[in-house]
Amino acid sequence: MGGVSIWHWIVVGVVVLLLFGRGKVSELMGDVAKGIKAFKKGMSDDETAAAAPTAPPKPVEDQRPATAAPAAQPHTHAASTEHKAS
Repeated sequence: MGGVSIWHWIVVGVVVLLLFGRGKVSELMGDVAKGIKAFKKGMSDDETAAAAPTAPPKPVEDQRPATAAPAAQPHTHAASTEHKAS
């Protein structure tokens, strides 16, 4: 009684067909197949995206507008003493 034989599975299959009908079981299996295909496609898309080489980032250029005045140099004490000496 403890073992499951092929006859037990046949009875379970017949009961499932009677409860859900042939159309529901085929729809369910079709949905499962679509899900598996979508999963495989997603996995292959991830692998191709990971394998694709990425371009090195572009160096950051000066973002100031061309018409902007140059930044003022800080006035240091040493620069002022040199200016007075000359």
